[in-house]
Amino acid sequence: MEVFMKKLSLIVLIALGIAFTHESTAQVFDSPPRDGVYDKITIPNREAVQYPYLREADVFWSKRIWRVIDMREKINHPFYYPVIPINDRRSLMQVIYDAVLEGAVTAYEATSDEFLIPMTPEQVFANLNDTIEEQLQRLEPPFDWYDTIYVIEFEPSDVRQFRLKEDWFFDKQRSVMDVRILGICPIVESIDPTTGESRGTVPLFWIYFPEARPLFATVEIFNRHNRSERRSLDDIFAKRMFGSYIYKEDNVYDRFISDYARGLDALLESERIKNEIFLLEHDLWEY
Repeated sequence: MEVFMKKLSLIVLIALGIAFTHESTAQVFDSPPRDGVYDKITIPNREAVQYPYLREADVFWSKRIWRVIDMREKINHPFYYPVIPINDRRSLMQVIYDAVLEGAVTAYEATSDEFLIPMTPEQVFANLNDTIEEQLQRLEPPFDWYDTIYVIEFEPSDVRQFRLKEDWFFDKQRSVMDVRILGICPIVESIDPTTGESRGTVPLFWIYFPEARPLFATVEIFNRHNRSERRSLDDIFAKRMFGSYIYKEDNVYDRFISDYARGLDALLESERIKNEIFLLEHDLWEY
């Protein structure tokens, strides 16, 4: 009997030890569930890499270029999606839209790309929404007509193209052909509300790109090849990982390519300007 009691006591002690160990190792979550296996801290805490110092005397050659990024091209899809923001991802226009309305980035009137007239967040918000005045007929007698006003609210997904203003130059101190983006401008397609036909594109506002770089450096962009290789918006622009076409170069007439070329000729002219920059750098290094 004594042996039996000792065995029973041993079994009880083992059972209590297992229960205590299980209770002590159980995890208590004081914070919400984490959407991933680790915390993403690299991109949110990243700072924009400073440009190399540049003197006027070091610029051997320069050319100003204006180009269009069409987000309907597959290579530019990371700029456009997601249409609706998710946990750690926002579209380029959503990032700019939020920053401008919060006052983190200054918007300038689209009438000039020289960043001359700053706009308040209230002015930007008022310009983005369309106010439509229309006459409607009542459905009940006496079927009279009345004026009505309704507002079409702006959606960041309405922006499918961006304009870039940039300077290409050859730095003889570093012996490199380099480029600096000066400004970025979202543009939307203007639609006639009565006919539904397109009336062309309308620029919304310009932002000074160097001012937006600290923000862009903290915004992660989707990498379709490796989700763990973090790329920020600033990385995408710095590495030129986007597709675009040139719609204007600096010229004595200050005219657009569309002013003297149409259709295929305009595309060929855009490629000619792009190839001219490439050949200039190539010729400088030819021995």
